[in-house]
Amino acid sequence: MARRKLVYEGKAKILYEGPEPGTLVQYFKDDATAFNAEKRDVIDGKGVLNNRLSEFFMTGLNSIGVPTHFIRRINMREQLIRAVEIIPLEVVVRNLAAGQISQRLGIEEGTPLPRPIVEFYYKDDDLGDPLVSEEHAIAFGWASQQDLDDMVSLALRVNDFLSGLMLAVGIKLVDFKIEIGRVWEGDYMRLIIADEISPDSCRLWDTESGQKLDKDVFRRDLGDLADAYTEVARRLGVLPSNTAPVTKPTLIN
Repeated sequence: MARRKLVYEGKAKILYEGPEPGTLVQYFKDDATAFNAEKRDVIDGKGVLNNRLSEFFMTGLNSIGVPTHFIRRINMREQLIRAVEIIPLEVVVRNLAAGQISQRLGIEEGTPLPRPIVEFYYKDDDLGDPLVSEEHAIAFGWASQQDLDDMVSLALRVNDFLSGLMLAVGIKLVDFKIEIGRVWEGDYMRLIIADEISPDSCRLWDTESGQKLDKDVFRRDLGDLADAYTEVARRLGVLPSNTAPVTKPTLIN
């Protein structure tokens, strides 16, 4: 597909004008960032892996009636997606304590939570994506109470789907982040899952060893990020079990 007009470039993806009205082309970059882009690197093959994994998760959600922006994969790095109006809230679902909730509340990492906890973070890099309440979202017009109720419902359905999928291949879904957008069909508005679902946006731990298979590998300098993402893809059957990490080839003299 010919490259079209650039619409938006973020830390890990680029959006281009799509071939038809109401569509976009989403390109997955190899860039890795952490701590609000204070730490950054380029991980060869990361974009290819995230493209394939996000396709896998979004297709699965579509098949069980959870609507997403995903239409189809175009090539190794690009997807055709529906254009949506993104609600400026990141929705985080936590099953075990890790990351910010451990730091904020002094809960040891890995502690099971009594039930999945849904949190909202205001999407603003300059502010560090602060944790906000439903009251903030309603007061500042980011979302209505009905929007928030629907967002929680969607997030918990995604959690059920991903948790079962991961557990079947020996992975704990510790937490994950999603973005949700509005689409209009005539006069009717509905909310759908947007952005991506990949190890960039999830915490994934091996059920036996506790080995991290997500972006914490990069955040905490725990090894090769492409190897971790490739392992997730292998277990889910997204890549053949004999596939090597998706990196640049080494030339042998």
